[in-house]
Amino acid sequence: MKKAWWHDKIAYQIYPKSFYDTNGDGIGDLRGIIGKLDYLQELGVDILWLSPVYQSPFVDQGYDISDYYKIDERFGSMEEFDLLLAEAKKRNMYVIMDLVINHCSDRHEWFRKALKNPEGEYGGYFYFRKGKDGNPPNNYRSYFGGSAWEKLPDSDYYYLHLFAKEQPDLNWNNPRLLEELYQMINWWMEKGVAGFRIDAIMNIKKDPAFPSCEPDGADGLASPCHMIENVRGIGELLEDLKKHTFEEYGAFTVAEVFNMRKEELHEFIGENGHFSTMFDFSAHSLSLGEHGWYDSKPVEFKAFRNVLFHTQSECQDVGFLANILENHDEPRSADRYLPKYAKNDDGVKMLGTVSVLLRGIPFLYQGQEIGMRNCPMQSIDDYDDISTLNEYRLARSAGLTDSEALAVCCQNSRDNARTPMQWDASPHAGFTSGSPWLKVNPNYLTINVEKQQKEEHSVLSYYKRLLALRKSEAYRSLFTYGAFTPLFEEEEHIFAYERSLDGQSVMILANFGEQDTLLPVRHIADCPVLLNNQTKLHIQKGFLCLKSCQVLVLEKR
Repeated sequence: MKKAWWHDKIAYQIYPKSFYDTNGDGIGDLRGIIGKLDYLQELGVDILWLSPVYQSPFVDQGYDISDYYKIDERFGSMEEFDLLLAEAKKRNMYVIMDLVINHCSDRHEWFRKALKNPEGEYGGYFYFRKGKDGNPPNNYRSYFGGSAWEKLPDSDYYYLHLFAKEQPDLNWNNPRLLEELYQMINWWMEKGVAGFRIDAIMNIKKDPAFPSCEPDGADGLASPCHMIENVRGIGELLEDLKKHTFEEYGAFTVAEVFNMRKEELHEFIGENGHFSTMFDFSAHSLSLGEHGWYDSKPVEFKAFRNVLFHTQSECQDVGFLANILENHDEPRSADRYLPKYAKNDDGVKMLGTVSVLLRGIPFLYQGQEIGMRNCPMQSIDDYDDISTLNEYRLARSAGLTDSEALAVCCQNSRDNARTPMQWDASPHAGFTSGSPWLKVNPNYLTINVEKQQKEEHSVLSYYKRLLALRKSEAYRSLFTYGAFTPLFEEEEHIFAYERSLDGQSVMILANFGEQDTLLPVRHIADCPVLLNNQTKLHIQKGFLCLKSCQVLVLEKR
């Protein structure tokens, strides 16, 4: 395998709006990120992924971009962004941006010009179609609910928006549009950005005939996934994108990709693939309901373990996955993946360990390193997420009471990941001196950075040791390039695997069960303990006794 600069790196996602506010307006800013770079360096991360900081009306929290070349004034200025790049570079850290190129904001100059003449030059940047018998062009449902087509006033024309109506989809069949996008991407690369997380990229290829699909809901509409999954030719678009932008700069690119076919893996993340890596969302898919959040099911441990083992085994001879437990679109991992008895510091450490030491690029999300949890909201009005509001309406229409629908949102809402970062026990968790844009989790008094920095056995202290182990001179190559082999799959509650390279082997052994489990680990007394989330190593008659919520990292002898 040809080595790349990003192979042995650890990434950390920053949601700027909720990270750290320096001017008291209740919204995080670029100055706040700059002020916390030393903290992030001490944590042990190398790559910083920023959720969108471009100019935006924030209908979808910045994923509706009105100007790709401007920093939104909520976050600061381009001069401050340049300073962030410079300060990160001083610390040998890389900054990647969120690249949202399936759609833009309806306030973007391109769309405003398109509205004046849907059949003109800028109309070709989007998908304008005439309705059929007074109805939309087809029966696609937006990902946020309702028709994916919005009618223009006093016109027969509709435009396509797979997300919110304020996010019109860009027409990737238009060469002029592609030139504009490539120019913009290269502009940011020239500025010093190291790469991109590429949002919703599998949605860029459409069937221009837009055939209707079999309805999959009571609303008579069908998910656009049916079209996206069946249309062919996206590889040509992605390869063209790569060759005109990323390739020249040696950029690190991570794609938001779902439902990837095994036969396509090499094309996407192989040595000469379209992208450096792609997120492993296989565990995320376990919690999806058939109709929405309201009929989602708790994630069962064996399903969680088995799906991750499957993707690891399937991809390890192809390329690198981006291993992820949390991001801005997900609830907190401690609440999603841990059973009730394991929702404690040991459980959080255990979950983090089995993820970070997998083969691939570890991605952490802000607050994960201190074990932040889902935030209880008292009213639907406390949420500020378009997707959550839609899921609440779906739950109520399905017959759930207000309290039941709120409980569903508390378990699944994206706003669980967007509550302000908990820095200390001062008002508003030290995030802002003003009024925070989103409610702070009331548990900040006990879960915060300042408190955990002082505690040797805190979640934060453990994460520092975990990342240091992965990056250590003795084990860096092993954890980067070493093979992945499942262990003890017959054990009902054990998540265990081996990483091995050139005669060196390390075992990761975790007990997700409520009871102690004996494991026949050969020569256990001679195995050096590299990491232990509990204080002791328990050996009984030559067997390893793994306590509930205990994880061990042992060098195999």
